[in-house]
Order: sequence, then C-alpha cells, then structure tokens
Amino acid sequence: MIANENHGFHDFFIFATLSFFALLLFIVVNVSQKVQQTPKLRSVAILVLGDVGRSPRMMYHAESFAKLGFDTYLIGYKGSKPIVSLTTLSNIRLSYLSESPPLVTRIPFVLAAPIKIMYQIATILYTLVYDIPRPPEFIMVQNPPSIPTLALVWLVGGITGSKVIIDWHNLGYSILALKLGKTHLLVNIAKRFEIRFGRSAYAHLFVTNAMRNNLEQEWGLIGHKVVLHDRPPSHFHKCPPLEVHELFIRLGRSISPSLADFLPSASLPYTTQLTEIRGLPPYSASPTSAFSSLSTPTLRKDRPALLVSSTSWTPDEDFGILLEALKLYESRAREANLTNCENSQSKHNSKERQVLPRIWMVITGKGPLKDRYMTEVELLQKNWQYVRCTSLWLEAEDYPLLLGSADLGVSLHSSSSALDLPMKIVDMFGCGLPVCALDFACLPELVKDGINGLVFKNASQLAEHLETLLTSFPSSSALDSLRTNLQRALQVPLSVERYVHNHQHQEGADWEWGSWSENWDRVVKPLVLRDSERFG
Repeated sequence: MIANENHGFHDFFIFATLSFFALLLFIVVNVSQKVQQTPKLRSVAILVLGDVGRSPRMMYHAESFAKLGFDTYLIGYKGSKPIVSLTTLSNIRLSYLSESPPLVTRIPFVLAAPIKIMYQIATILYTLVYDIPRPPEFIMVQNPPSIPTLALVWLVGGITGSKVIIDWHNLGYSILALKLGKTHLLVNIAKRFEIRFGRSAYAHLFVTNAMRNNLEQEWGLIGHKVVLHDRPPSHFHKCPPLEVHELFIRLGRSISPSLADFLPSASLPYTTQLTEIRGLPPYSASPTSAFSSLSTPTLRKDRPALLVSSTSWTPDEDFGILLEALKLYESRAREANLTNCENSQSKHNSKERQVLPRIWMVITGKGPLKDRYMTEVELLQKNWQYVRCTSLWLEAEDYPLLLGSADLGVSLHSSSSALDLPMKIVDMFGCGLPVCALDFACLPELVKDGINGLVFKNASQLAEHLETLLTSFPSSSALDSLRTNLQRALQVPLSVERYVHNHQHQEGADWEWGSWSENWDRVVKPLVLRDSERFG
C-alpha cells in the first residue's frame, strides 16, 4: 500500500516536472516574440506575491498610476476584497495568479515544496510575458518576498526592456532569520539572492530613510533611490458620532455575546455600545420614521475606552507585551477606582484620584499565532473587571471606520530588520488616532514621542501610558493633546517648502504629514514621467 502510494507520488512529481518545463518552453517562445516589441509608454505591471486585498501600499500604487493615465496591471493572489477604486477605474486590470493544484497539499513536503516553487515561477512568468499584451514601461515589485520575484522581474525586465522598480518594504532574509536564526545557511543564501537580484533597478523606493541609507551603504544599490513614506488614502478620517453609530449597528451582531455584561447595553438602532440618540420616544408605530426624526447620535458617557491594535500575529510582533500590560492596567484600575471610592467619601482630601475607565481592546488581523494568544486571553479575562480583549475580522471598507471610531491605537511591531515602519500606525494617524508604539530603531521617523503618540519599551511602560492617557476618560487632557496635534497636521496641506523645512528639523517639534496622493505625486510621479514626457 505504502509502496503504491510512493510510486504515485513519484509519477506525479515526474508529470509536474515535465509540465513545468513544457510551460517554460512555451513562455520562452513568447518571450522571443515580446523582445521584438518596445515597451508601451505609460503602462505598468505591479507584482504582489501575496493577497492583493491585504497589500494596501501596492493597491495605492496601482490607484495612483491609474489616475495618472497609466494602463495598470496589478498581479497577485485573490483573497480579501481590494479597495473600490481598483474595480471601478477603467485602466486597472486585476490579474490573479492561480494557486498550486490541491493535490500538492497531499504529498510529502520534500516533493511539494519544489513543485510549488516551480508552479509559482511558471504562473508569474506566464502572466508577465503572455497575459499582458505588450511589455509594460515599468514592472514594480514588492519586496519581500524576495524569492523568486526579484529574479523573475530582473529576467523579464532585462529581456523585454521594461524598467524595474523595487518597492522595499523590508528585507526578506531578515524575516526568514526570525524563524531560522541569523546564522542559518538558508538565511545566508536568501541574503545573497536578495543582494544579487535587488541591487540594480531603474528605481528603488523605500519606506524609511534608515532603509535607504543602510542599503545604499551596505549593498551599493544602483538606480534612482527615493523614500516614499507610507501614508493612508484620503478617505481615512476621524469618524463623527453618526458614522460610529452606523458602524456599530452593522457590527452589533458580530460582537461576542460574552461582552454583554461588560459593554453598555445596546438597543439597535437607537443605541449601540458606544453611541446613543437622546430624546428617544417611548412609543413609535414606525421605528424607521422615528429614527429619522430624532437628533443625531452622540458618544455615550458610560462607554468604555476603545483601543485597537492591528496585527499579522507573527513573531515580529510580541503580543505577550500587550497581554502583560493589560494585566497591569486591570490591577491598577481596581486600585484607582477603589481609592477614588474611598476619597469621594472624605471631604478632607482635595486631591481625589480620577477613575480609570474600562478598556475594550479590539485586535484585527489574521495570522499563525492568533489562536494561541486568544486562548490565553480568554483564560485571563475571566477574572478581569476593567478589561476585555476580542478579535474582529473586518471588511476593507469598515477597517478605517473602526480606527476612526477608536480612542487609542497600540502597535507592537518591532521590525525584523529595524529598517521598516508599520503601516498600521500610518492608518491610525490617517484616522486621527494617537498611538502607543513599541520602540525600535527608525520609529522616530513616524512616531514623535509626546506629539502624536507615546513610545514604550516594555509592558510596564505601556501600562503606565494607558493610565496616563485614559485617566478622566472620556475627558482626558493628555489624550486630547495628542488628538489635537494629529488633527492639526492632517488639516495642513504638505507644501514642498514645509516638507524640506521639516526634514531638516526631524528631531524637533515640527512634524510633516500629507496624504498618500500628495506624497506619491511629489516622489514617484517625476520618476515615472521622465521618459514618457521626453518621447510622448
């Protein structure tokens, strides 16, 4: 029986290998035909080796190219729903890569791994070379992952004449090192691969100044080198109470029943866990008409503080720090509220300690460590009075609304390379949401401690920050100060003069911002229009 099964796997492996080389031969023939064509000006292929809908920066790139009049091909795997503009702009085409055959998951890893890689190589080459009618002027690739995409776009760009743009989000080998260790042979091979095929390109985009400086010095990059800091799209904003009300009407049924005794009671559509409509009539023949005639919703004074953290549940985000901080806050809240109760009975003590609020900690995202940590959370919070931690998976359009409804964001990102910045903080700032962020080397490029957020190094510091920012909630002067700084920065357009001034004074109180489109038009637009303006 086992011998027959092994024989079947062997036959399948031979068949898969022959199929791969047959497809590769087909692609080579098509490449030879494409070589005779010149790249089409104002066209771009954007390659994402992952779920397109969970790659916000690359979706924003595609939107910006399309609005500039480029024929835009966004290539990646189908999964989460992409942003609306990608399906409404007429010059954007989504080209989804096919997954490896289901049979591959049933064979031993030693055979499955090379088959998956070969299948991946074949499908990417097929899409870049055959599926796009004419070689694009640019091929933009997200890094990481580095293998095999950097080598493939290097090959296709070299053959067809398309100009390669590498968008450096992080270093692929550094992520692998989290799993295998920095000295592992495969990590060394991955690093050499990344240097070899990532060193030369028409342009290199970086998410931080630190990454540009490091790779320029260590790897000697060839090509245009510019920093394009992440920024959220223009529709990210602080939500008024009406939007908060409408969001939690939609989310009401998905909120865990276990929160019923913790959150304020809701009576949809008139009250949610965070909002209420005052002047509610005692009787109404038509709930809809009664709802439309009432005043607009307001935030409830008895609401908990809504904290949000978005995570991919991977080793470079230590969720244990957040758990420990929440435990410390729970203990501190019990002590503070007890002291407040005692002091309120004493007229002789003029310095009454303010009550700390309940916290509803919402975690969004998917990842390998989610089940492990959420099981631990459930055990801990059985005895908690002031803290609840729950996970939510949101549609793309609801995610910025949750951020815009929250009171404080928490980032646990530590960066495998210490050279990238977390997109989640960018999203939070775009929604006017202050953050508490775990400190690492280049974080000051984004988070200005005491201006738009607070920085912590461990669970104890995070718990202290939570107490500082939430004391007297919902009327916390410390939290209001951070919010005011964010709103002021979001309301002032980013002029070239202000950008230059602030980058000459990065460590001062000045803090530049600006939308994604402003940033992209200033940094990327001049690079991609050089040749089309010269010859067009």
